[in-house]
Amino acid sequence: MALVLITGSCGLVGSESSVFFAKKGFEILGIDNNSRRSFFGKDGDINWIKNKLKKNIKNYRHFNLDIRDYKSLEKIFKKYKKRIKLVIHSAAQPSHDWAKNNIFKDFDINAKGTINLLELTKKYCYDSPFIFMSTNKVYGDNPNKLPLIEKKTRWEIKSNHLYKNGITEKMSIDDCVHSFFGASKSYADLAVQEYGRNIGLKTVCFRAGCITGPNHSGAKLHGFLSYLVKVALERKKYFIYGYKGKQVRDNIHSADVVSCFWEFFKKPRRGEIYNMGGGRKSNCSIVEAFQTIEKLTNIYTKKELKKENRVGDHIWYVSSMKKFKIHYPKWKQVYNSERIIDQLLSNS
Repeated sequence: MALVLITGSCGLVGSESSVFFAKKGFEILGIDNNSRRSFFGKDGDINWIKNKLKKNIKNYRHFNLDIRDYKSLEKIFKKYKKRIKLVIHSAAQPSHDWAKNNIFKDFDINAKGTINLLELTKKYCYDSPFIFMSTNKVYGDNPNKLPLIEKKTRWEIKSNHLYKNGITEKMSIDDCVHSFFGASKSYADLAVQEYGRNIGLKTVCFRAGCITGPNHSGAKLHGFLSYLVKVALERKKYFIYGYKGKQVRDNIHSADVVSCFWEFFKKPRRGEIYNMGGGRKSNCSIVEAFQTIEKLTNIYTKKELKKENRVGDHIWYVSSMKKFKIHYPKWKQVYNSERIIDQLLSNS
């Protein structure tokens, strides 16, 4: 049986990938040490996902390993070698706030962990595609330099701008302010590109906006829609940091993300980059997200606006998926933001 090795297998994208590829007939090698609990406390705990995967997927094997531990990772790669037909690297430290206070650890997880996996892929399963979950935060605050207009419920870009249909991969990742999280992910992103363009691995960086779905263990420091829904249903107060809550995020469902993976796996390229997000089909501001929740539930959530924005936060970010759709025209986006929120509510 062909194998898929998935890091962060109990996280949002990793668990969605595990279920998807198991249904395609693959055996899953899941690597996850539940670091999210140490990052975010009990809200970030993913043991419930691990238990669900082990119960529901016959061919799921779990490894409680840290991606910084090269020797332990090598034992898995050495055992299965070319039976590993795909590597999906979705493990990460994903929070700006956490990274600022844990700079060395953040870099080791996001940068060194990625190099470990690239080296082992090169050594033991060179022909296997390597999918890396990058982030739109590699663009730093360059998106905030765009000509934006404040509207009633959101910030928006001018209708005649080059990026009116979404930010493309042509945006520079240089000469801007990054969070430390954005910096560590930028290193990993560039390394993944170089292992493709310089060494010949079939690598891809998917620069994600806001990925969400029912398997998301949303926490205060990470997981926008998931955490927002959780706060609303628990009748707690939600703290909005900066930009009047009008900052726009594009929201893509984890199922739509994994269907991108499948298209790339069938026809891989080398050293490729794609922006990945909801695009014009699926985006909303924080204010608009609350309006949707209130419409669907009749629950009004208490909010407190903090004037100071979070470091690395984008005022307006909508992904252009045009490049990916040109390369993989069979891919179809299924979910929009309202449908995503409705599903989060239903599964809470």
